[in-house]
Amino acid sequence: MPMLRFLYRKMWNNRWMTLSTLLGLIVAVSFTTSIPMYSDGSLKRVVAKTLLDNTDGLPPGSTLIRYQAIGADKADLDALKEVDAYIRDDIPKQIAFPFTTYVRTYSIRSSQVTPVDPTKTDPSKRRQMSIAAWSNLDDHIEMSSGNPFSNQVKNGVIEAVVFEEALYRGDFRVGDEFNYPLTGGLGIAPLKVKVVGSFKPKQENDPYWYQGFEGLLSSLIVSEEVFQNDLLTQKKIPLNLANWYYAFDLREIKTSQLTDLTNKLERLDITLYQKLKETKVDFSFKEMLSEFRTQSLQMQMMLFTLAAPMIAMVFYYIVMNARQSLDRQRSDIAVLRSRGGSTRQIIWVYLLEGLLLGAIALVIGPAIGWMMAKGIGSSNGFLAFVDRKAVPVGVTPEALLYGVAAVALAIVASVIPAVSFARSSIVNYKQQLARSDRKPVWQRWFLDIALVALAGYGYYTFQNYQVLSAKTGLSNDQLQVHPLLFFVPALSIFALGLFFLRLFPWLLKLAGWLGKTFLPVPIYLTLTQLSRSSKAYYPLMLLLILTLGLGVYNSSAARTIDLNSTERTLYQFGTDVVLQPVWEAYSEMTPPSDGQGQGNGGQGGQGGQGGQGGQGGQGGQGGGQGGQGGGQGGQGGGEQTNSKMLYMEPPFEMYRTLEGVEHAARVLQTKGNVVVSGKSLGQGTVMGIENIDFADVAWFRNDLFPAHPRQYLNLLGAFDGQGVIVAESFAKKNQLKPGDLISIAIQQQMVEFVIVGTVPYWPSLYPNQSPFFIANLDYIFDQAPITPYDVWLKMKPGAKLTPIIETLQAKGMQLADYKDVRNELITQSKHPSRGGVFGILSLGFLVSVLVSLIGYVLYWFFNLSSRVVQFGVLRAMGLSRKQLTGMLLLEQLFTAGLSIALGFAIGKLTSILFLPFLQTAENAKTQVPPFRVIFEAKDMYQLYGVVAFMMVTGATLLLLHIRRLRVHQAVKLGEER
Repeated sequence: MPMLRFLYRKMWNNRWMTLSTLLGLIVAVSFTTSIPMYSDGSLKRVVAKTLLDNTDGLPPGSTLIRYQAIGADKADLDALKEVDAYIRDDIPKQIAFPFTTYVRTYSIRSSQVTPVDPTKTDPSKRRQMSIAAWSNLDDHIEMSSGNPFSNQVKNGVIEAVVFEEALYRGDFRVGDEFNYPLTGGLGIAPLKVKVVGSFKPKQENDPYWYQGFEGLLSSLIVSEEVFQNDLLTQKKIPLNLANWYYAFDLREIKTSQLTDLTNKLERLDITLYQKLKETKVDFSFKEMLSEFRTQSLQMQMMLFTLAAPMIAMVFYYIVMNARQSLDRQRSDIAVLRSRGGSTRQIIWVYLLEGLLLGAIALVIGPAIGWMMAKGIGSSNGFLAFVDRKAVPVGVTPEALLYGVAAVALAIVASVIPAVSFARSSIVNYKQQLARSDRKPVWQRWFLDIALVALAGYGYYTFQNYQVLSAKTGLSNDQLQVHPLLFFVPALSIFALGLFFLRLFPWLLKLAGWLGKTFLPVPIYLTLTQLSRSSKAYYPLMLLLILTLGLGVYNSSAARTIDLNSTERTLYQFGTDVVLQPVWEAYSEMTPPSDGQGQGNGGQGGQGGQGGQGGQGGQGGQGGGQGGQGGGQGGQGGGEQTNSKMLYMEPPFEMYRTLEGVEHAARVLQTKGNVVVSGKSLGQGTVMGIENIDFADVAWFRNDLFPAHPRQYLNLLGAFDGQGVIVAESFAKKNQLKPGDLISIAIQQQMVEFVIVGTVPYWPSLYPNQSPFFIANLDYIFDQAPITPYDVWLKMKPGAKLTPIIETLQAKGMQLADYKDVRNELITQSKHPSRGGVFGILSLGFLVSVLVSLIGYVLYWFFNLSSRVVQFGVLRAMGLSRKQLTGMLLLEQLFTAGLSIALGFAIGKLTSILFLPFLQTAENAKTQVPPFRVIFEAKDMYQLYGVVAFMMVTGATLLLLHIRRLRVHQAVKLGEER
């Protein structure tokens, strides 16, 4: 009790420090727990879709267990009952997930059945059928004719029902009886089976019909009681096949359950085989669970790596705050130590305080972490959160373990300094005060230099070996960022910050030495104060450098990933919507060419096989797609006939008037052989456009072109429409310049163009894959046959594509294909890893700014409080209040101002150096459009706003403190507190 009372008084007397430490612990716990919560929630989002994609259309969690008799083997009925009971009762308990579907099917070996009355049923029809029993069949079918089967054998006749389609396929009717011979030398008379009814499924897409309907066409389905009691038990007919199918509902699966569930599924085969030989799992979701576990671990590792710098900053804040609190209580600790307090007691007091604050943080932190995880799931970019269906997150045991680990680490980090203080007596304390100007450990051991070298090695490794993941977030469906691309830059910011802090006192001493003869007293005192006690300012300065440096880097990284990914997709599509209409085609026979000799004719209709010419002529090649009538070819001197496809151009103007369409353009893309000065230069892609329409629909990134894209489009109208824009790489390779003539064979028709310009890139065209040529569409159609083109649409904001497709269909316009870039961008934005990256970077930035702001305010508050005597002495010596205020403002400017400037500069330098490595070695040279590092002005303004608020708050505290200062109270005997 006395210790608890002492702890309460200590915490109350230092309540602001206690509250700030508690806040740091809450932030650490919430931020740390939010990552496994989000990872677990995102797993739930993708599990159903992934399982569906990997189980051939079966529901998520599908599991099929099968027994298949081999040769003459007979299943032991007791073993069959045991394995059936195990599958029916024990497996659902082991899996521990609800199931939406369970079905068991038994069947005996199929046999060729014959009608009992050949006069009623055609005996010549071959009918291979098998007798089967399905569990819970009545709940999933409706009778289309006849009656359900009986649960008893009537007069030696087994009643069965069949799938409705089986009646037509087998050419029999309800009421027909069949003899069902039993093969295998069983010595049992043929069974008599009567078809009493036919059925159809209530729902064709019901998972109950997991086997499909093809097998039902040859199945005579009887009652389970008849199958079990009469066929298996009484007649001893061996079971040929047994299937047990489950569809488990895995929507609530958690990452912590993956390993245990995988192990249970792996053990299942062994257990089943031991109960009944030849029983095994035919397919399950085991492999996909392993894949989920790998994906979950990868995502957690990636997110924790991204969050590690921010989490480290939070711990740094906790340690800085604890150290500041301990420095204020150091004299008290020394007095307690000198008056008989043991080291263990003093350490226990601080450990108990840490445990108490940690317990509070573990109660509050996970709730805030849950909200953070929701925020991560709604992230659509850096500091961009959208209102969409949230990730189904929950507080998991794994997340709580992460929270406990964070609290334990924070307590250890904050208690370690108390251990060294607790061992010091009042004499030791005074000795340490006398050596307070000693350099910190990292300066004495040159750790900053070592860290700078390590960061330089990381940059060298990136530059020379490209040790990055195969996917960098610029793919269409997922985002994988190499963790080192955020760890090494954070290390660089920290190392450079320490290095510049090493230079800080030297710069102050140099400025003081140069200006000691002419500097005003306040400025000189400020420089002297800072140079003599620069060590005390290092924690705050480093916190500011890290906050702003990481803020600049993370914001730039998020913007760079987001914008480059978006621009890559926009370039690939070229516009908002690309429609590919269905064109009507017909063939036209070209005039025959004379040959010599006679040929043997062939069929000219469908196959297009012609005759062979006799003496030097090839005759009779006709037909193909355009053969008319299938007449005989090749007669009469080896005549050769060719067909050419002609297309009927659909109406285009209607696209301009569609609801939601802002602009429409015709865009032709085709291949053509390029000829310059009679020399073939290979094949290229020809794009035919109408320059005005294309300018309105196409997506351009203006910095990709030497001049504005519209200037190039205007050039296409030169030379009476003969102008062509050529790929820059192709022009340089072949020494082509504007004004040169170039010919391109389009649809086997040579078309002549005049080069009017060269461009490095063009929407939807990739110069590294094929050289491209941009020409006037009308000019191409004047010189070559009309060929199908695409329709590019620029949509109005918020306009939907579905009504457009429905309108076109109503007008008789069919589409072969369509692409919507907006849907593609939405799909990308919803991918869990993408949202995780942007969410972590956004929340990490906000958390680091919050921590930095609180740390800054608290630091200056306690710094000013501890220097009351110093201020009083300065005032008593004649320094005016205005001069004292100016001196302290300069002190803030030299410390916080310099740190802020360094943070911005180091963050920007780190971004420029490291963000280009977001490209992989494979796409660094071929990425289109080229990769660029983005610095968003809005993000910088937000940082400037935070900095301005911090500086104003610090200045306000300073002014209030100076205003309340009383010289007669400050100048007194005693020590500073």
